[in-house]
Amino acid sequence: MRETVDLLVIGGGANGAGIARDAAGRGLSVLLVERGDLGGATSSASSKLVHGGLRYLEHYEFRLVREALAEREVLLRLAPHIVWPMRFVLPHVPDMRPRWMLRAGLFLYDHLAKRVTLPGSESLDFRRHPWGAPLNGQATHGFAYSDAWVEDARLVVLNARDAAARGAEIRVRTAFTSAKRAADGWTVTMTGEDGRVETVRARAIANAAGPWVMQALEDTGVQAPDRIRLVRGSHIVVPALYEGSQAYILQNDDRRVVFVIPYEGRFTLIGTTDVPHDPASGSPHCTPEEAAYLCRAVSRQFRKPVTPEDIVWTYSGVRPLHDDGAENPSAVTRDYVLKMDRSAAPLLSVFGGKITTFRRLAEDAATQLCEALGQPRPAWTASAALPGGDLGGRTVEAFLAEAANHYPFLEPSRLRRLFHCYGGELDAVLGHARSAADLGAELGGGITERELEWMVRQEWVRAPEDALWRRTKRGLHMSAAERDSFAQAFGRVAQAA
Repeated sequence: MRETVDLLVIGGGANGAGIARDAAGRGLSVLLVERGDLGGATSSASSKLVHGGLRYLEHYEFRLVREALAEREVLLRLAPHIVWPMRFVLPHVPDMRPRWMLRAGLFLYDHLAKRVTLPGSESLDFRRHPWGAPLNGQATHGFAYSDAWVEDARLVVLNARDAAARGAEIRVRTAFTSAKRAADGWTVTMTGEDGRVETVRARAIANAAGPWVMQALEDTGVQAPDRIRLVRGSHIVVPALYEGSQAYILQNDDRRVVFVIPYEGRFTLIGTTDVPHDPASGSPHCTPEEAAYLCRAVSRQFRKPVTPEDIVWTYSGVRPLHDDGAENPSAVTRDYVLKMDRSAAPLLSVFGGKITTFRRLAEDAATQLCEALGQPRPAWTASAALPGGDLGGRTVEAFLAEAANHYPFLEPSRLRRLFHCYGGELDAVLGHARSAADLGAELGGGITERELEWMVRQEWVRAPEDALWRRTKRGLHMSAAERDSFAQAFGRVAQAA
């Protein structure tokens, strides 16, 4: 048995990685265990948005929207390489919500929290404005407002990297098996990918297992203090439907909204659904019915119809929403609830949440855990950049211009792609490369040996799909044969790294 740690974190999604980072930064010894890859489930299957949640205003969740809008500004400041502004176009469909209601909602959205970097909302006349061009003419007017995009899987990895830099141990492909409680701590059993069983002592546990939070509670022998509802959100990706950087938020005929977002330069991302998920059905996947639903939602308002035959990729995630009793899955709160059990050694469980507010959730959780352990420490993450987020006072464009001079052999699109992965750590990733040859062999999708070595050494990449579909989305730009070739090269490079 290894020595005791202050905190065991179960789950390597955004919440778990965020809690590990915050707690490690407050001086706790932390061990995070994740049975798969970091961000391998819900946290890499979001709509990739840092947003207040305009539609939540309709359910009177003003505090949640205010907190999310404030966090939007924090993340734009702390991680400008993976979080950046995006303008959203909201067509007004007369038979849906009246125009005054949308205008009032956007006024609240503009003023519930202080905007620092983003412009406010505006009215649009689609008969004159170019953003009306992709639409089919049914809506002649609409609105535009601002939110932000996030590289969700990278957000998780960067939190884990910063946690590790502050002393936390990150164990991927290590399953939490069970825990026995005593007054002075927990005896925890874990199982590695090779089947090896390991035991560790922990003074406290943070259960951030997401969709498996109830299972983790059962494995601790503690009665669940609350319930979750598992709701599946599916997305489809199609060839680009229009030019431009603007996204669209469409009011659907069932009063839900569907996002249409520029994606990876060549594609359009469409989502999401809200469908109750039965864990007995296996891993989440986009069903034909969900795909057809999303196609219909876009085809109702876009000039270019979308059919299931256009889909080049789909992904699905299960949201572990706190069960507030709402009948409609779309109306279930996206707020988080933390439940602390101090009847013996502390156990904190996370119910619900959304990626936008993960940092606030982690801050609340770390504060409670430190107090429960008798080690109160001040919060700190609101002003600490994530790895790569410190650009030395330069704007994104100024940083890119300087990098282009430093790496003239990198074409602009590749340089920008690398920046949006690594930001201010670009030099550390590329080393002292002075030519493309210095980066090693091209492995496919624009990934070189040098970049893959970094992902293996610094980002816990253990399998080809970790690199192609989570640390990057380069798998989307590759043929099946190219992905097979990458997989063959992966073992060689990973072993050398």
